Amino acid sequence: MEKLRVDKWLWAARFFKTRSLAKAAIEGGKVQLEGQRVKVSREICTGDELRVRQGWDERDIIVLALSDQRRGAAEAQALYLETEQSIARREQSAQARKLAGGMIGRPAKKPDKRARRQIHRFRHIDDG
Repeated sequence: MEKLRVDKWLWAARFFKTRSLAKAAIEGGKVQLEGQRVKVSREICTGDELRVRQGWDERDIIVLALSDQRRGAAEAQALYLETEQSIARREQSAQARKLAGGMIGRPAKKPDKRARRQIHRFRHIDDG
């Protein structure tokens, strides 16, 4: 196999659970090939450099092998190599999130009845 669609490869390499999720990520600009946005039908080959953004993480990977079948995690990890800079950047951002408290922007507890009423008043929602 010389070339393979990028959405199929991302699915087989276990970056996304389904091909439709891989397609949505590609269309949303979360996958780049050689620094450029790609289309779903773009074919990749070994040696290509991809940047895949998933949630907080952004990975720079090099395609080592092609596969159109989804297999075990160990076999999927053999399809690519993540760069050292990417690993260091992910670990650094994870450490920064951990130091920030993990739950940025979330309340410590569920609002009680009085707090809910204040929230409704603030949002101009009148329940009765």
